[in-house]
Amino acid sequence: MAKRITVQTPNMIDTFNEFKENKNIDRTTLVSVLEESFRNVISKIYGSDENFSVIVNPDKGDFEIYRNRVVVEDDEVTDENKEISLTDAQKIDPDYEPGEDVSERIEFAKFGRRAILNLRQTLASKILELEHDSLYNKYKDRVGQIVSGEVYQTWKREVLIVDDENNELILPKSEQIPNDQYRKGETIRAVILRVDNENNNPKIILSRTSPMFLERLLEGEVPEINDGLISIKKIARMPGERAKVAVESYDERIDPVGACVGVKGSRVHGIVRELCNENIDVINYTSNIKLYIQRALSPAKVSSINIDTENHKAEVYLKPEEVSLAIGKGGLNIKLASMLTEYTIDVFREIDADQQEEDIYLDEFADEVDQWVIDSIKRIGLDTAKAVLKAPREMLVEKADLEEETVDNLLSILRAEFEN
Repeated sequence: MAKRITVQTPNMIDTFNEFKENKNIDRTTLVSVLEESFRNVISKIYGSDENFSVIVNPDKGDFEIYRNRVVVEDDEVTDENKEISLTDAQKIDPDYEPGEDVSERIEFAKFGRRAILNLRQTLASKILELEHDSLYNKYKDRVGQIVSGEVYQTWKREVLIVDDENNELILPKSEQIPNDQYRKGETIRAVILRVDNENNNPKIILSRTSPMFLERLLEGEVPEINDGLISIKKIARMPGERAKVAVESYDERIDPVGACVGVKGSRVHGIVRELCNENIDVINYTSNIKLYIQRALSPAKVSSINIDTENHKAEVYLKPEEVSLAIGKGGLNIKLASMLTEYTIDVFREIDADQQEEDIYLDEFADEVDQWVIDSIKRIGLDTAKAVLKAPREMLVEKADLEEETVDNLLSILRAEFEN
């Protein structure tokens, strides 16, 4: 048998061995990739690799290549790649006869620098392809799970994070909590939002703003959720500011709110810290939509509710002192309540029966109020002076998209009319 030769391609072998160590590629795949890389180069040189034998030993970093041809008479050679003349065959071994197979060792190094460079490029391409497959297979079924990683680089639009196998993960700006601060080398946690694989180039997208992240954090802190005794029905978040969580217990002996919050807030304290001091309200879920909306508007106390189930709208009436609580700072409480219940919630001040007066349509104030202001108010469903006066000032500013000064001027004109 021909003596085994070692081709001097240390960079290529070192690269592949490093890849094997880092990516945990099995031996069968190692051999297959190396063989395919060699065959790719052989095909470019000889036009075909079908009559070549490639023997790879990745552990020692060497390989053997043999070209297999059939011996034919000197004047019968039609394909030099598959046939060898009797004269040339007998130069290898004088005993060869026509019809016998000749296995000739090919010294790859003699093909020159260009062939070896081609081999390395082919191998690098295969390695990159395997890296992509490995990354995609590792994460494709882990969407919704929490992953920890080290901050490697921060940019304006995203943060690059590496996991324990040095895989690259992306945390976009849109998925970062506004008050998050990232420093290179620190460890952060996030939920796997999705795995993109366009053109076999997988991208692992993380999120710290998704409701899934809060849900997984609660599962980790509250054993009853992890055990299936308490279910998280819905989460509404304004990342970094406030969140509302609706929970339900499958065991009547367990108070789901108390279990989630813990003694003196012990169970949510770590989560609040993780989420940059995001306040977390936990409420009991119920299929009774009126009661559900009432609980969602906590800490405000609701006097009465009118429900339009077909259009998913709710009119909520409260005592004047409760209105600001229902709306919350910057309208945060009512926004979260709407997100949690999936109902559009309009808040109104409750007026006693002895305060009822004849109402006036807004259009009658056209001589004192600009028509565009009247139209803006009417677009949010308020047609009369009394309806506007009952509505919270904050809601008029936000929903009608009016300046505070404009709203104050309008309210002043309407009040003056009733006082007169």
